[in-house]
Amino acid sequence: MKKFVCVAMSGVLAASFAVSASAADQIKVGGIGPTTGPAAIYGTAAMYGEQIAVDEVNKAGGAVQFDWKFEDDTHDAETSVNAYNSLKDWGMQILAGTVTTNPCLAVGAEAVNDNMFMMTPSASSQDVIDTGDNVFQICFTDPNQGTASADYISSKKLGTKIGVIYNSSDAYSSGINTNFQAEASKVGLQVVANEAFTDDNSTDLTTQVQACKDAGADLVFLPIYYTPASQILKAANDMGYKPKFFGCDGLDGILGVEGFDTSLAEGVMLLTPFVATSADKATQDFVAKYKEVAKGDTPNQFAADAYDVIKVLAKAGEKAGITADMSASDICDALKATITDPSFTYDGLTGTGMTWDASGAVSKEPKGMIIENGEYQPIDGESVSASTEAETESE
Repeated sequence: MKKFVCVAMSGVLAASFAVSASAADQIKVGGIGPTTGPAAIYGTAAMYGEQIAVDEVNKAGGAVQFDWKFEDDTHDAETSVNAYNSLKDWGMQILAGTVTTNPCLAVGAEAVNDNMFMMTPSASSQDVIDTGDNVFQICFTDPNQGTASADYISSKKLGTKIGVIYNSSDAYSSGINTNFQAEASKVGLQVVANEAFTDDNSTDLTTQVQACKDAGADLVFLPIYYTPASQILKAANDMGYKPKFFGCDGLDGILGVEGFDTSLAEGVMLLTPFVATSADKATQDFVAKYKEVAKGDTPNQFAADAYDVIKVLAKAGEKAGITADMSASDICDALKATITDPSFTYDGLTGTGMTWDASGAVSKEPKGMIIENGEYQPIDGESVSASTEAETESE
């Protein structure tokens, strides 16, 4: 994955290009996320993913058509609330956001007061959907990622002695680690080191890496974001420590870290709902469109999740019969009833047979991904490169 182009703008950052209905017939959908600042890789990807999906929905000419705006919140809660209010002034009726957790919590509280339907592509904390019954996720919740990671490591026999390095000051990391520890004991994984750091001491993680090495960990689980993970990989390399490394969706983006030697990420594994090198047609169509709008960059899971959010809203909106002349609150009630109905399912880029319960949590299966030759490749299933090689051999 190449480094994402950072959009050096604030405020409204994009608008849908394909329009097949008059403005009066279009339901106004807002998006919020960081397209500038330290988390820009997430928000920029989500913005492009939403843009592609909105254009497809409008071009298809279905009963539901969208007008769309996306606002930069710089990964700041106060800025995110300001963006939400700006979108409300614009006439927003549905929110496809917010991208990151802390801003999403702040915006979620406002959306609950307004009974505004919101579905976040990537704010994965359990606290997000606990905000209210109008708040939904299309990403995995943090605790579920911990459980799924322990199950995957155990079922694939990836390691016998497990070290963990996590951020105890971060709800995302701590939530994953708590469930990982609980599930690891159930499935027979031996956790030999459980090392914490905080945001205040995240610049040097050598001590934590050394503890895992001294404990004999042959796999190190990293339920953290890609920036500290890149430091851990460098520290391990410097001390000649070569375990397997396994992470969750927060590691997606490690190949784009400024100044990072990406060769150190070879063999790193993570659970993710989306692998851009998968050979299925839907994925490759999306990748091609994404590269067009993102100046050649390859989409990560945040782009795919955001794309799926828009498509879910369109499918559920058609089934619920929502229209542009409805209030945001009436649209919210209609979407809640439809999406939580057991008969409603969605097949998308990030999962098939997706369903939602009244809590707002999604049910879908994660996929294993490994970094090979500087690219993300599926651990299970056919990749584009593998498919191409097979075709060449058969000719």
